[in-house]
Amino acid sequence: MAARWSCRAFTAEPVPDDTIHAILETAQLTASWCNSQPWQLAITRGEGTERLRKALYTEACQRDPDTPDIPWPREYRGVHRDRRRESGFQLYSALGIERGDHERQQQQMRENFRFFGAPHVAIVHTDEALGPYGAVDCGGYVTAFMLAAATHGVASVAQAALGLYPSVLRRELELGDDRTIVCGISFGYPDPGHPANSFRTSRAPVDQVVDWIDG
Repeated sequence: MAARWSCRAFTAEPVPDDTIHAILETAQLTASWCNSQPWQLAITRGEGTERLRKALYTEACQRDPDTPDIPWPREYRGVHRDRRRESGFQLYSALGIERGDHERQQQQMRENFRFFGAPHVAIVHTDEALGPYGAVDCGGYVTAFMLAAATHGVASVAQAALGLYPSVLRRELELGDDRTIVCGISFGYPDPGHPANSFRTSRAPVDQVVDWIDG
């Protein structure tokens, strides 16, 4: 848990198929409601990655997003806003992007749709009939996948941003309307010299997130 971090710059080196399979075998142990195991993944490699990268990046540069299958937060309030801002300021500072430089901030945002150069992306989707709880179980799976990847020296980053263009994902991955697109996970080997990988986000102390109820 302490070793995992969100990678935002990858090398082009692909992850061997047997390593990806080992990650998937471990992630498959994720707990789920009634053992429904509602996650389904579309994982790209080689030309599949390049095709999806080009499709998403082109759309992101040319038009506004669609309505995502899972609504984004209505707003970030209080401590949630503070944590979000801290994370963003750390990234922009590492990249030398000044506060108020909205053009460069947008350029960095669009790097999501290039998968930050990763050789693979996993698009996580679930049965729409399962509603929010199917997505909740998928969230547990995403964490398990990223932790399993870290044990194999494979870096990753979870990306809600990829769900902003569900029409593109449905077209390119042949997904039906009965599938809820949850998020993406870009993964591969990290570029250690890239400034986007030079910082680590903080975590709140336990006493800020736990209330003990004694009777």
